[in-house]
Amino acid sequence: MLSRLVADRLSGSLRISQPFIRHYAARPEAVTDPKKEIIRRALYPSNIRNRASPTGTWRPDVGQAIQHAIPSVQAHNTIERAWLLHKRQARKRREAELARKFECMRKAMEELEKIDTRLYMEANRPEDPRARSEAERQLAKTLRSSELRAIEARVRGLFPRELRVPTETPPPSGWNYEWKPIQRPV
Repeated sequence: MLSRLVADRLSGSLRISQPFIRHYAARPEAVTDPKKEIIRRALYPSNIRNRASPTGTWRPDVGQAIQHAIPSVQAHNTIERAWLLHKRQARKRREAELARKFECMRKAMEELEKIDTRLYMEANRPEDPRARSEAERQLAKTLRSSELRAIEARVRGLFPRELRVPTETPPPSGWNYEWKPIQRPV
């Protein structure tokens, strides 16, 4: 055993250590939908590293591929500086576009102030999202707790949280024909 360790050290072979594979937690495979199985394999490739994975998560020749693509440190540094330059230019373009939009908005607000000060003040009035009108308080007294939570969670002007995300298939429980959106008084 000792001679084998010494021989491995002397040969200088680089060995990639394989991570531990959990066999104890494997569930018994039942008959499942093949589409789900294909998606699962594509998203979560196995961690057994005896062959290259099709998703590119592991390749046995990755060191050779990098050496072939980037043969020197200077080439790597040049590519890195070019990438940082590209990111900086994209950031500057994005900031310039935002500054242009902000300037247009500022000019529009100045024009609104000249035309109608009442509308200008209404557009710039701060609104407390927790403030409730008298009609809303009266409505809250008649609602169930789940409906009340839905109203309290909703912030004016934002997408309603209780709305279902559109999907291609119906929910497993079926369609709720009695559901009605909560009418929030304005």
